[in-house]
Amino acid sequence: MDLGISTAVTDLTLAQRAALGSGADMWTTEAAGSVPPVRLADGPHGLRTQAGTGDHLGIGASVPATCFPPAVGLSQSWDVALVEQVGGALGDECQAQGVGVLLGPGVNIKRDPRGGRNFEYFSEDPLVSGVLGAAWVRGVQSRGVGTSLKHFAANNAEHDRMRSSSDVDERPLREIYLRAFQRVVQDARPWTVMCSYNRVNGVYAAENRWLLTEVLRGEWGFDGAVVSDWGAVRDRVAAVAAGLDLEMPGGGGRTDAQVVTAVGAGALDEAVVTRSAERVAELAGRVAAGRRDGVTLDEEQHHALARDVAGRCIVLLKNDDGVLPLAAEASLAVIGELAQVPRYQGGGSSHVNATRVDVPLDEIRALAGGAVEFATGFTTDGSGDAGVLRDEAVRVAAAADAAVVFLGLAARQESEGFDREHIELPAEQVDLLAAVVAVQPRTAVVLCHGGVLRLAPVAAVAPAVVDAALLGQAAGGAVADVLFGVVNPSGRLAETVPLRLQDSPAYLAFPGEHSHVRYGEGLFVGYRWYDAREMDVTFPFGHGLSYTTFEYAGLALEAAAEGIRARVTVTNTGRRAGREVVQFYVGVPGSAVTRAMRELKGFVVVDLAPGQGATVDVLLRRDDLAYWDTRLDRWVVEGGAYEVWAGVSSRDLRVHGSVDVAGDPVHVPLTLDSTLGEVMADPTAAAALGQALSGMLGGGAVAAATGADLGVDLARMMASIPLGRVLGFSGGQVGPEQLEQLLAAANAAHDADSGS
Repeated sequence: MDLGISTAVTDLTLAQRAALGSGADMWTTEAAGSVPPVRLADGPHGLRTQAGTGDHLGIGASVPATCFPPAVGLSQSWDVALVEQVGGALGDECQAQGVGVLLGPGVNIKRDPRGGRNFEYFSEDPLVSGVLGAAWVRGVQSRGVGTSLKHFAANNAEHDRMRSSSDVDERPLREIYLRAFQRVVQDARPWTVMCSYNRVNGVYAAENRWLLTEVLRGEWGFDGAVVSDWGAVRDRVAAVAAGLDLEMPGGGGRTDAQVVTAVGAGALDEAVVTRSAERVAELAGRVAAGRRDGVTLDEEQHHALARDVAGRCIVLLKNDDGVLPLAAEASLAVIGELAQVPRYQGGGSSHVNATRVDVPLDEIRALAGGAVEFATGFTTDGSGDAGVLRDEAVRVAAAADAAVVFLGLAARQESEGFDREHIELPAEQVDLLAAVVAVQPRTAVVLCHGGVLRLAPVAAVAPAVVDAALLGQAAGGAVADVLFGVVNPSGRLAETVPLRLQDSPAYLAFPGEHSHVRYGEGLFVGYRWYDAREMDVTFPFGHGLSYTTFEYAGLALEAAAEGIRARVTVTNTGRRAGREVVQFYVGVPGSAVTRAMRELKGFVVVDLAPGQGATVDVLLRRDDLAYWDTRLDRWVVEGGAYEVWAGVSSRDLRVHGSVDVAGDPVHVPLTLDSTLGEVMADPTAAAALGQALSGMLGGGAVAAATGADLGVDLARMMASIPLGRVLGFSGGQVGPEQLEQLLAAANAAHDADSGS
């Protein structure tokens, strides 16, 4: 694409180039020369754009837009095509409002269930987050609208979010917290990436050259613009030097002047300023080229899509005795304030002014053939007499053929800006449920919430439980569709529901203190932690039931250059059409490095009619099998036998197989700090150094020093001794210079053998 923008940038003054790197106001970039402004708007589950200057906290009203399921709900579909379709609809709504960049998706990992912004993020697992995030980006950008992948990186708590340092070791940082970002950047090529407020290992994300330049651009090949989160820039000059291109919102020219002054003083390379200006100009060119005039919002069509999507995101957690689907002719008690005043999105900057909102109670009545009575049961603001409300609910439930109880959290209990202190349902709701079930054994619970809840008390008494998470403006209709069987539920949990908060991986290290949070659980986030510790959970990662049943058979595995090709046959053995989410988990028994027992490495959705079978074919990508080798500072696929399971959750694995995978060549250069064990484990090095080592340890020197023969225990002890320390056993026969020469020869021989 050539719109003459690069030439225009070179013709701009330094002040103009600096100005391109900051906003003109809250939502618009500067115009300079022939470079037009770009209008950005909040997302990700709906367009939040305001007339005038607006704000970034969701305080002021925004134009009406379709509120699709937030990421906490959308992720439960596990459906790539569906997420891409939502992205396309969002792109069209942006075009209708003249918005050039929609801020999203959020792909940060749900490290702790108390995270205040978890409703904006997809999963505790980087594969789910990365695959669905890439689909969302492809959908939006297919409509000529840019996206802003966020919040880069390690943004996993709201507490002290503008100062706190996420202190993460290299392997978990790479394998868990950056992996989803890498997937989206390399698979979907978002037009912008948004850096987060927090520090990463002590350095502010906006000033982190390693993050923004070395990794994002150098390793991953990102070719778009890096934009700050709103108000995330502490030092504009340091940020520009690190790789930030666009500071938002505008600073009224103050920080532009700082950039110009720094260039004049020799503290900032002018070429860096020019390069950032070119990236912002290129973004403006992309937006201009993608602009489609005449696009209008079809509210009815998009609402219908929102209902269809929401229905596919609902998770049937439990369904004892076939309580669901409800019989259309049955009399029904609907209980809970949330059935009448629905909770369907989170709070903060992503809050959407929905074009309309389906009320669950109204939608249930529209589908019910029998009488439907409603009781408030409880209030989310604490008003009313809890005992009186409970007694009324019990009376209504006892008189009906079945009851549906809506439970969950109010908007004030979870939002951007603060983390939750616990994961409990309000006590009055738990008490209400117990009282209702005592008089009505055919009770189904509908859960409305943005973050994980402790559901053990609910699962202990309710025969049927439906997780509606946050499902957008059409949630009410979607819930009614599932309750009455119009839609067969196919959603799956994208995060684990623990028995209690104290079991969660980051329990003792969240949200941190003194502006630091230590990610002490390392690689063991979410289901990885619970599996490694063999802990019971209330509902596992990937769990979800259906109104039909599925069988798995014939797992076939094939190692290929691009990864592991996995095929399995899934058959619908029930009487209803259904959708199954087939999940593939991989483990490496006897791995030379610390690993989770098994990790999700692929998934696919398949629709099957009653009695129909289908063979699904999924590539478990080689790069997803790799671990980050901290010695070599690169990704490595370990060679050996890989165990693969296919199933319906991390704890319900139906078929299993093994396949040998060729590993990447790994040679860690030997130094005086290398141990005897490391040398002898490497055949090339052992051959090159064997004679010298024999001389150093010969003549009974070691035996004399220890007073023992070199038995198995002593050999193991000796294996951990660095080569430089062994010199003392040589009696001066071998000096450090000679050993260094032998090490250099051994390294050269190894390189020659490997062809490097």
